[in-house]
Parts: sequence; structure tokens; C-alpha cells
Amino acid sequence: MWRGRWRTTGSALARVTIVWAVSTLTMLALAGILPDFRLQSGDGDSITEIGLTAAWGAGAFGLLSALVWPVLVRALLLVPALVLGLLVFFLNGSLLLLALSLIPSGRGEVAPETAVVVAAVMSAVASATSTALAVRDDEAYRRRLYRLADRRRRRMRHKGAPGGWETAPGLVFLQLDGVGYETLRRAAGSALMPTVAGWLDGSHRITSWRTDWSSQTGASQLGILHGSNFDVPAFRWYEKDTGEVVVCNRPTSAAELQRRAITRTGDGGLLTLDGASRGNLFSGGADQLALVLSVSARRGRANRSRAGYFAYFSDPAHAVRTALSFVAEVARELGQSLRARLRGERPRVARGGLYPLIRAFATVVERDVVVAAVIGDMLAGRAAIYADLVAYDEVAHHSGPHGRDTDQVLARLDRSLALIARVAEHAPREYRIVLLSDHGQSPGETFLGRYGLTLKDLVRAGCGLPVSRRAGRTRSGAEARAAVLAALHRPVEEGAEAHPERGPDPVVLASGNLGLISFPDVPGRASRERIERAHPALLATLVNHPGIGFLLVDGQVLGPGGAVARLDEPGAAQELLARFGPGAAQAVRRTDAFPHVADVMVNSAYDPRTGSVHAFEEQIGSHGGLGGEQGHPFLMWPTELSEPEPDLVGAEAVHEVLRSWLREADGPQVPVAAPVGGAAADPAGRSADRAAGHPDRHPDRHPDRHPDKHPVGQPAARPAAGQPVEEPPPGGGNSGSLPSAGVPARDEMR
Repeated sequence: MWRGRWRTTGSALARVTIVWAVSTLTMLALAGILPDFRLQSGDGDSITEIGLTAAWGAGAFGLLSALVWPVLVRALLLVPALVLGLLVFFLNGSLLLLALSLIPSGRGEVAPETAVVVAAVMSAVASATSTALAVRDDEAYRRRLYRLADRRRRRMRHKGAPGGWETAPGLVFLQLDGVGYETLRRAAGSALMPTVAGWLDGSHRITSWRTDWSSQTGASQLGILHGSNFDVPAFRWYEKDTGEVVVCNRPTSAAELQRRAITRTGDGGLLTLDGASRGNLFSGGADQLALVLSVSARRGRANRSRAGYFAYFSDPAHAVRTALSFVAEVARELGQSLRARLRGERPRVARGGLYPLIRAFATVVERDVVVAAVIGDMLAGRAAIYADLVAYDEVAHHSGPHGRDTDQVLARLDRSLALIARVAEHAPREYRIVLLSDHGQSPGETFLGRYGLTLKDLVRAGCGLPVSRRAGRTRSGAEARAAVLAALHRPVEEGAEAHPERGPDPVVLASGNLGLISFPDVPGRASRERIERAHPALLATLVNHPGIGFLLVDGQVLGPGGAVARLDEPGAAQELLARFGPGAAQAVRRTDAFPHVADVMVNSAYDPRTGSVHAFEEQIGSHGGLGGEQGHPFLMWPTELSEPEPDLVGAEAVHEVLRSWLREADGPQVPVAAPVGGAAADPAGRSADRAAGHPDRHPDRHPDRHPDKHPVGQPAARPAAGQPVEEPPPGGGNSGSLPSAGVPARDEMR
């Protein structure tokens, strides 16, 4: 016993000594290279004295970084995350100046601007050396992780938390945002993603699933995490009852959509029991939250959406490495954009302005922070982890889904997967890694680029309204933009577009290649007859345009050449929508039943030969409607888990599969109490509104939808009106909704 402790202590001292020595050599090298940095007095010193000065300075800098840096980061919790990333360099430089001031006889001297460079290099070198030593000393690393895990299990057992002493396998759900089934297969087959290829060759299986008509992250992730995406017709839509535009990547909208889903299902979500949600639009019921958009709508201590940034940047080496990668990614985007212009590549969209920074944020900052959070969750032994990596989706929107730009992103994502897999080997419990995506990406020239006008221009022309002689651009609604604004403490709003004025002018919105037209002055859903009376040329103008595939108007599908199919006539819509693939009519029929479906739903044209569509936004890789790879994401699972049913349709069906895997791993999830006056769950686990006749996602499948969601096969007790809601179980979830205003959601990723 004592021999083991002495060996561990000696190994730790040896690693500290080596890191100190490397840091000293780095400081000596920098002093010889940089003119404004010296480690000797004006009279000159011997080599020994200079070496001792460097050792003193390196030791003082390392000690200050270990002791002072976490305190500084904690004191700056109210600073926007990206601002903190920039402050990292200046704070690190200040610590170096302080360390040099502690050297006896004043031998250390450096210019303030040079101190920033020296501190950054020394932090990076020290981090690399420490990491390399930890990897080489694999047994010591494993023992340390096991000690941390055992300590957490004892703490949870002491608190009486359920599952604190369990050793059942955990599940890590990694969402590769926007990566379609065919894209992943091509990347694995071409050695672009060797980690994924290795899994497919042995330990994992893969299948494709079909999205709903709204093939975008908001609808898919809400259905996957919360079991319902009912009444989510698009990425953005106008609600006549409130006069507001709902946008899935706006924090207030995401919070409301999450609340509606919880009310409808009567369940907190997929991650209610010992779960963690990282980098997602919605919480999934997790108690551990970081970079979750639906939580960032709150202000004050209850908002933990940015906790992951601060936990990550609390290590100056992390901050330096990510900041350097951020700069490199900005340079890479500028170079790739310039190359595309010089080569005259088509299709092409504008990639200037803030886009290089947004891309770098999605592909570097958010990726690094989310991966670090997942690693922390695994080392803490959490039962269910769901994380979204948005890098590919952001780049594909502007560079196209296939090409050198996106191939590089896929290769870097594969390296992140490999890192997570290696850490899983040292976790305190076995982990099964599930890969999935929320949608794919379909290529194609934008509607504006192909026809010289936007959908809004075409609608106004069809209504006889004035059209600007200069075609405007429809702003892209990529998810990364919202994450950047949330990190900067900026509200994700769209000015007057968020609250359109009520009047005769139509509200025209775009969600990829899906367009929505609403008439604010018409109460309820406008009938086809009323639209044609008010605007006789509108529907004919739209449906006969070569860039339009079909329209949905009041239960009828309108196609080119005057083709009309009623959704209540069996087979009629299937024939008209056959070119859009199997299940197209079913997806349109489901959306037609949504309370907030637009008066006119517009799907762009689709070419089955090339797989191309025309986005109504400025995107040459798009998703949001029907047509091509955008509607065919993937689901990839370890062979230890049961195989899902073939032909999965809709995000809610994927939710059922993931929930069944959680039950296989660790028993049924703990239900949560419904809000006062909310929907009560029936014995089968469905909410009362579904039982009352509302359209269910799969009425012919899973007749006992959640048979073991409730303990001992009984429905969860719901409080009567006026009675208080039952307290959640100790150590369990936070009801799956937002944290209460006075109680901050915990984040233990550190």
C-alpha cells in the first residue's frame, strides 16, 4: 500500500519536474529569440545565473497559472464567452509579468506586448508536455480517473441519489449535425473518417431514417430529445394568435417549444435521469446543462447555458490552443473563399462579413468546448450524454455539402470521435457510443441565384404588390449564428421580422428550401377560396414557377400544370409527390394537421437526377423541406444494443429507439410531474391530448408507447388543479424544463 503511494507521489513529482524543465528551456529559447525579452541584468550574467533566472520565472509562472487563473476566470463569469477568450491572452501575459517581477535582483524584463506571446507559447508547451507524460504513464492516468469516479460514486451514495453505485453501461449520443446517411458512408469508405470506418467494420451498425417535412435541427432535435415535434412546421413560422415569428434557434422560442413538448408528452425528456445536454437547442430533461440554447433565454444565476465556456477556458492552455486554432480556421475560410472566387466555382454564395468568425466559432470553439464537456461527463460517470457537433452543418451551408471544405471538417470531427472513444476506455463505467444526425444536406443553387428574385419578391408580385427593383437577400438561419450571439450575451432576434405588423401584406418566411406564406389579417388558416378571392394570381404564379415544386394550401397539394390532390383522398397525394421520395405524402399530411401551419406552404423544385434543390435562403447546401439527402440522416449504434425496426420515420420514432436503449442499459427513466393544469399521461405513457384524438406520430406502431416509463407499470400521479407539483427525486432531474428562477442548474463538467 505504502509502496504504491510512494510510487504515485514520485511519478507526480517527476512529471512536475519535467514540465518545469521544459518550461525553463522554452523561456530561455524565447529570451534568445525575442528582442524585448531578457533574463539577465544589464551588467551581464553567467549561463548558470541566466538558467536559474529562467527556472525561477518558469516556476513562478506555472504556480500562478495553477493558483490564480481559476480565480480570475470565476471572477469573470459575467463576461461574454468570446470576450473571455480574447482576455485569455492579456490575463496570461499579466501573470507572466507578475512572475518575472518576483525574480530576485530584477533580472527578468519583458515588454507588455511581448509578454502576451511568451505566456501563450509557454502555456501551450507546458500543456503539450503534461499531456504527453500523462499518455505515456497510462496506468497512473487510469488510477487517477478511477479514484475520481469512486469519489463521485461515494458522494452520490451518501446523498441517496439513484444510480450512484450502479455500474450499468452508460450511453453517449453524439449528433453530427447535418451529416446525411450517404455523406457518412462516403466519408467512411474513402478513409476520410477512419474512426467511423473502423466502427462500421466491427462494433457498430448503421441505418438511415426519414425526417419529417421540416428537415431541420429544431424539429428533429425536439422530437429526438423530448419525444414530440408536433406543431413545428418549419425552422421559422408566423403564429397568428400571438403575432410573433417563432424561430427555432432563438432562445425564447426554443424555451417555448421545449415547454410545449413537455406539456404534450407529460415527460421531461430523454435525459431526465442522470443526463447531460451539451451544445443542443433543447435540454432533453437533463440536469447537467452547458451551451443549451433553450436555457440561455434566462438571465441571472439560473442561466447555465455558457457554463461550458468558462469551465473550458479555466485552463489557460485550453484557451491558447483553441484561440490559435480559431485564428487558423478564419485564415482557412478566407483562403477557401478566395480560391472559390478565383476558380469561378458555381453555385456560390457570399462568405464575407462576420461569416469567417461564425464558421471558426462553430468548427473550433464550440467543437472543443462540447468535446471537453462530453469527456468530463464520461469521467464523472453520467448515465446518458447527448451532444451536438454543428461544424459540418455550418460549413456545408456556405461551401456546399460535398467538397474539400467539408471533407476537412469531417476529418476533424472523426479525430474528435477518436478522442472521445479513447477517454471512454478510462471512464469509471462502460460507455456505448451512438452516432446520429438530425438531417442531411441537399446541394443546389439558391432560388435567388437561379432566378434573380427571392420568394418574397415572387409572392409580392403574385399579390400585385410593389417589388423592389433590387433583389434582396434572405438571411441564412444556420444554428451557429445563434450560438455565437448567445455566447456574446446578444439577443437572437430579427428586428421587425420577429413581430410583423398585422395588415394585408403577406408574411413570407424561408426555412431552407421550404417557404411559408401567412396573411396576418385573415383569422385562422386561410382557405384556398379566400386566398384566390383576395389574390387571384398568387397561387397560379407560384405553382407554375420552374423553381417551385409544390404548394400545400388548406388540405390540398398543388403541383405544376394545374395538378391538384386532396390529402384526404387515398393515393392522390402520393402520386403527385412521388418524385420527392417515399413518405412525402405522409409527411405533408402530418404537417397539414398542425395548428400553426402556414396559409401556404411552398416546397422548392427538386431534381432527382442531381439531388439538387433551390434554397430560399442564401445557402448552397440546405435543409428544411423535401427533396434529396436532407431528409435522410443516419443512426449508428453498437452491436450490443438491440437493432431498431427498419424504415424509421420521423424524429419521434428515433426518440423511441434511444429510449429503449436507455431502458436496456439502466432500466426505465424516472417520469416527471406535469405542470399544474398541464396534460396528464395515460397508462400507456401518452399525453391526454393524444389520447383524445390528436394525431399521433405512429398510431400503428408501439400501441403501448412507453409501457415501462412509470414505476411498476403504473401511470405517474399528477397533481390536481391547485395542488403543488411533487418535488423531483433526490439527485434526479429538474423536471426536464428550464431551471427554476431561483435555483441554478448544476454543471459539474469540471
